[in-house]
Amino acid sequence: MKVAALFSGGKDSTYAVYRALLEGNSVEYLVTVVTSNPNSWMFHRINVEMTRYQADAIGIKQIMVPSMGIKEKEVEDLKVALKGLSDVEGLVSGVIASRYQRSRIEKICDELGLKCIAPLWGMEPERLLREQYALRFETIVTSVSAEGLDKSWLGRKLDEAAIEELRRLNEKFGINMCFEGGEGETFVLDCPIFRKKLRVKEAVKKWFGDWGVYEILSLECVDKVQSSPSQVPP
Repeated sequence: MKVAALFSGGKDSTYAVYRALLEGNSVEYLVTVVTSNPNSWMFHRINVEMTRYQADAIGIKQIMVPSMGIKEKEVEDLKVALKGLSDVEGLVSGVIASRYQRSRIEKICDELGLKCIAPLWGMEPERLLREQYALRFETIVTSVSAEGLDKSWLGRKLDEAAIEELRRLNEKFGINMCFEGGEGETFVLDCPIFRKKLRVKEAVKKWFGDWGVYEILSLECVDKVQSSPSQVPP
């Protein structure tokens, strides 16, 4: 099936693209909403301009959708953009547990006659993180805004030690390990569907007392040893 995929550059939208391809779909477009509202209910804001490097590394055409990020209106902005993609039959998203986001994506799909594909829906957060790590996703944290997540998390890779620490923070503070509750955002530097690996050349950490962002200023593409995991861990 020819599909478009909502793409923020974070771990879950990237993993959803990976899963969609693994399941035999042809991902024709990566659709990235560029919102001017840092508090958007639907879309990431941090480093969204840098997703063009990821799209190039994956080798899929990217559609950038400008939006003011006004609640509900931003959903309509996405719908208008998708309406112009007449050659696709489905829409892939990386939504895991947010009924707010899923309900609006499903509404768009219903109105446009698209199949709603959410391969990560309902997955247990720790399992999801460990699957991504096992598949050699190289992911960094680009924003934090929850108790227990301090400045040291900005730019940190989600490796085994980080996953274990997130598990402890979940037990202590109840944060969602996948940041599905708005606890943070991420950016993928490498994964099995990247033809090139990305490397951060320059970035700045901005800390505002109890939350912060890791703003990527420049990236470079580097060669990597190709490997193709054939399936998702059971």
